[in-house]
Amino acid sequence: MKKDKVAVVIGPTASGKTDLSIHLAKRFDGEVISGDSMQIYRGLSIGTAKVTREEMEGVPHHLIDIKNPDEPFSAAEFQQLAREKIADINARGKLPIICGGTGLYIQSVLYDYQFSEDGTDETVRKELEAEAQKIGPGALYEQLKGVDPEAAASFHPNNVRRTIRALEIYRLKGEPASKQKRLAAPDEKYENAMIGLTMDRAVLYDRINRRVDLMIEAGLIEEARWLFEMKLKNAPAVQAIGYKELFPYLRGEQTLEEAAAVLKQNSRRYAKRQLTWFRNKMDINWFDVTDERTRDEKKQQICSLLAGKLNIR
Repeated sequence: MKKDKVAVVIGPTASGKTDLSIHLAKRFDGEVISGDSMQIYRGLSIGTAKVTREEMEGVPHHLIDIKNPDEPFSAAEFQQLAREKIADINARGKLPIICGGTGLYIQSVLYDYQFSEDGTDETVRKELEAEAQKIGPGALYEQLKGVDPEAAASFHPNNVRRTIRALEIYRLKGEPASKQKRLAAPDEKYENAMIGLTMDRAVLYDRINRRVDLMIEAGLIEEARWLFEMKLKNAPAVQAIGYKELFPYLRGEQTLEEAAAVLKQNSRRYAKRQLTWFRNKMDINWFDVTDERTRDEKKQQICSLLAGKLNIR
């Protein structure tokens, strides 16, 4: 049976994914599907670098602003919604373009990835939650690194929910969650072309630092205060880089300069983890976009690659 087509634009934060995805959508009559686990939340726009209406340039975007911050959202739910969008966009004769940096979400869509209902135990989870309270999330994350370093590398150490989930699976099944995921994801679901953006590390880190400064100027503090005042404890939305780092400032425990420095550091570390994850997990066509002067040339190369791989014009 003929497979649907899909293009994918991935890369670390601040690498230029949004701009490229819109360029490709306009060139190939496409529509963009957000592959970012935090852009689904309403009200969290500045800190998640959500595309603006002006930046969209008329290109339809999907899976943005579909949940409230207090609502849960999982990779399994993303897989279902994204696949529905891919089918619909293909059926209308257009090209779906997944754009984002959440590796697990994108991988779950592209491959025959089955989310098991096994490995869930409320008692074990409660024990791990109590452990996190007692020894701290950092120590719990170090435990996970000891038994499943691959899973630990796929998310931020402050993401207690995912740390607990991965340890829960390990304690119940006796094997790493990452091993089960590898066994579950061998077959490609779509005729796809994956484009990865990379750049010199120092240049990328400078872009990240400047982006944080621009976000603060654009109103990130007010956005973080709105989320902070909701008093959500374990909701995924409060784990987003860009918000929790500002909570100590909002509590009067740090200066804005100190909180901003932590935010920049965490964003840089996240970018490094993203690059490591993508390079280890998927067959990606990488393009170095360090030099701003060659961006247009790289876009032309990417368009030629997509046209060839997906047999599109």
